[in-house]
Amino acid sequence: MIKEQIKDILDKYFNEGVEQGLWTNAAAGSYAVELPKHTSHGDFSTNMAMLIGGREKKNPREVASLLAEQMGTHIDLFSKVEIAGPGFVNFFVRDAVWQSVIKPVCEKAYGYGSSGIGQQKKVLVEFVSANPTGPLSIGHGRQAVLGDAIARLLEATGHEVTREYYYNDAGRQMRVLGESTRARYMELLDLGAEFPEDGYQGEYIYDIARKLISEKNDSLKDTADVAPFKEKAEQEIFANIAETLARLDIRFDNYYNEHSLYEKGLVDDVVARLREKGLAYDHDGAVWFKTTEFGQEQDRVIIKSTGEPTYRLPDIAYHREKLKRGFDWLVNIFGSDHIATVPDVLAGIRALGYDDSMVTVVLHQFVTLTREGKQVKMSTRKANFITVDELFDEVGPDVIRFFFLTRKADSQLEFDLDLATKESQENPVFYVQYANARLRSIQKKAEEKNIRRNPLQEVSLGKLSLPEELNMLKALASYPELVEDSALDLSPHRIIFFLMDLAGQFHSYYNSHLVISDDPELTQARLWLAEALRIVFHNGLRVVGLSAPETM
Repeated sequence: MIKEQIKDILDKYFNEGVEQGLWTNAAAGSYAVELPKHTSHGDFSTNMAMLIGGREKKNPREVASLLAEQMGTHIDLFSKVEIAGPGFVNFFVRDAVWQSVIKPVCEKAYGYGSSGIGQQKKVLVEFVSANPTGPLSIGHGRQAVLGDAIARLLEATGHEVTREYYYNDAGRQMRVLGESTRARYMELLDLGAEFPEDGYQGEYIYDIARKLISEKNDSLKDTADVAPFKEKAEQEIFANIAETLARLDIRFDNYYNEHSLYEKGLVDDVVARLREKGLAYDHDGAVWFKTTEFGQEQDRVIIKSTGEPTYRLPDIAYHREKLKRGFDWLVNIFGSDHIATVPDVLAGIRALGYDDSMVTVVLHQFVTLTREGKQVKMSTRKANFITVDELFDEVGPDVIRFFFLTRKADSQLEFDLDLATKESQENPVFYVQYANARLRSIQKKAEEKNIRRNPLQEVSLGKLSLPEELNMLKALASYPELVEDSALDLSPHRIIFFLMDLAGQFHSYYNSHLVISDDPELTQARLWLAEALRIVFHNGLRVVGLSAPETM
């Protein structure tokens, strides 16, 4: 909004300077409008004069002087324009401009912050992608929340988003799952069975075995084939995963089965294409991919000497199919354990003639769950692992979402259960949502006193002159750009940081100043400020999948 307005004026002035021969077009598109590090340096700053000076062999401060003189004529926008340092130009925006932000916020209401910057580009967001071997762990939970928040942000900025879940229901893991289920089935029938050495030991395996007994009685006791046990386990676990995700309000548009890549011959075709290009070769009984041709330190095995493909081979085939399906941008949300295979898959895409810059991988770190300052242990193959469902039952969906988004994806996340269960302002979720509820209560209180907001054009917004009020208005003005940046950078944590900061500003303001006072004009201005704040809190919470409760 205001920042864009300043950028448009700068662009216009830059182009006029080119036409007048003051400088060439060399610095076009390279200068920026930024927030200064210190508020004493104004509301915005540009490095345009420095870039022009550097590229045109001119004195940056002389260029800055020309620029400041020109920009200073916009007295409706700036109260002051000054030169700082080696040639920065700082802009001090008039209070009336910040006060005017209330109008677009309230006019656009729940559409404020949404944009069409994505231009309906087709984006495939792949996340969760857990094989159906057990309930979702809290690590999967972080990925689910992160992926869904990213998808929501991309949708809010005009991208056409498809959410996809990639899984494998074949292979060794699934065979072990079938063997584990069969062993528990036999155990519950008192028939005895050897449990696989690396079998899945969770209580959920007993639950699946009990369902098999209720449906089949002991008719499978002499069945050596693990297929019926594997199929039942997969069916039950997938149903559980889908139910868990639904509880978090996360749904997928498509499920893609890795096994289909083999059935359709797509994996073999990748190997054949690499061989044709001289990028795959045999060595020590294995098939190798010449990743050294793409900047890697050593080549990678894609088919082991046993004939079993490594993870990177079907992943290359899968990503080729994604690109062939016509997506403009592929976004993958993976755990940090994928860090070694990502460069190989990207090399595979390049090797097959596709643009790997169309793929963005977000790697998230793992989650540590703590209670009373001590780590809660977990293991997906043991009986004591913590599931998303258990966490959900203890703290609810909003706390799960919020806590999982309070850190950058590549940062380790400590989930403090003691803090998460507190219903006080110590809990950051409560702190932010309480701001939204408080703002709604202001409206209700005004209604109880028969105070209605006057039409905005009749309200003296100049009454909003306190530094705290102006700072909150500046935050509201920055929200649309924040949404766009968070979407394009795939960084939903930035929305959370913004909400926490704005909540802090509002709570402090609310505790120090009356919104509804004996001054009718001031009351009207502050009621409109409260409405604008409520809209942005609502939109900020919803854009990352959190609820915006009106009472707490």
